[in-house]
Amino acid sequence: MIKTIRKKAPYAEGQQQTRPSPLPHLLTINCGSSSVKFAVFRLGNNIEPVLRGKVTEIGKAQGHSSARLADSTSLWNAKSSCKNHGSAIEHILNQLENYAELWKISLVGHRIVHGGPDFVSPLALDSVIEAELERLIPLAPLHLPANLAAIAAVRTRLPRAKQFACFDTAFHSNMPENAARTGLPLNMDDGVIRRYGFHGLSYESTLYQLERREGAAALKDRIVVAHLGAGASMAAVHGRRTIDTSMGFSPLSGLPMATRSGDIDPGLILYLLKEEGWTSDELADLLNNRSGLLGQSGTSGDAQILVATNAGKSAEEAIAFFCYQARRHFGALVAAMGGIDRLIFTGGIGEHSPEIRYQICKPLEQCFGTIIDPKKNKANKPLLSPKHGSVTVEISSADEELMIARHVAELVGAYQNRRELS
Repeated sequence: MIKTIRKKAPYAEGQQQTRPSPLPHLLTINCGSSSVKFAVFRLGNNIEPVLRGKVTEIGKAQGHSSARLADSTSLWNAKSSCKNHGSAIEHILNQLENYAELWKISLVGHRIVHGGPDFVSPLALDSVIEAELERLIPLAPLHLPANLAAIAAVRTRLPRAKQFACFDTAFHSNMPENAARTGLPLNMDDGVIRRYGFHGLSYESTLYQLERREGAAALKDRIVVAHLGAGASMAAVHGRRTIDTSMGFSPLSGLPMATRSGDIDPGLILYLLKEEGWTSDELADLLNNRSGLLGQSGTSGDAQILVATNAGKSAEEAIAFFCYQARRHFGALVAAMGGIDRLIFTGGIGEHSPEIRYQICKPLEQCFGTIIDPKKNKANKPLLSPKHGSVTVEISSADEELMIARHVAELVGAYQNRRELS
């Protein structure tokens, strides 16, 4: 565990050489559209967690920042008002300077939402790759600017740290050809235009934890993972390979989400453009910021608020719509995989909302065998289904930060090995 210090003065340049050589520390940064999750790990024989935290409601006056040590001791828990992701990273580093020796952080791993067609595995960042990520911004305009701002903020504050990118699209890069196609003409449906899929680090973490619990044989199951949160998607996975996933070309598609529409008839988009005179910017705002649970309920995109007692009829209808769409995508993924052996819920909603899990699973019992025990479900037990059910239904806490740390540790090990061999 990092030794707690209080606003220790930074080392002068001439003192750099006199520092001890500690085990390297790794900072992971996971930028969402309006939040940042972060963690610090110590790299040695094992990847040892040191602390975790998050900054939420970036760009709003009522933002919040918190962090805890690995033993759950609170480091800070306070209001924050970070205007953008760059200032959020600066806030995090300022806070860490009060509690941890920042100079020990020599490695920084980032979750990058979109890797485009070429970035299909984790890699070290450099100016060429960052320029390519700038070029990919139109593919994920809500996320990639935040990722790039975080990289720049770290470089300003920790110029000696090596930075790495772990791509959310990489996990799905070997989907079958029929799943990757968009339906556009063949001369368009290659290169940049294709179905990518997202939340890959979450899916990868879920499978990693399953293998640790039950062994490699469990990955031979036909698995649907439901990553349900403010951003939501599902994936059919068999033998570590994505068979298909609900999100496609962009993180806007698939299930309805907190404020994103999910799948929508392209004819409706054309109608709004041609007949109603909407601009592309107005449509982008509608589809990304004013739809989904927020648009359906008219009050909130937060599922926890909408499932609360006395939340109102519109809230109930919004949740019912979300669960219906989840069932519809679930059925399509099972059909694509040719059956199902295991359903795993993860993400904020998937892990903590018994009501939504029940509404998704109950209507599917007869045709898919997704039976869940009401008591286990209400208590958020890891195993929700009966012991001898035909489909195992369970909860898994995805740990994207740990996956980033594992990827970076592997990359660093590879670099070290190359140096040793050279």
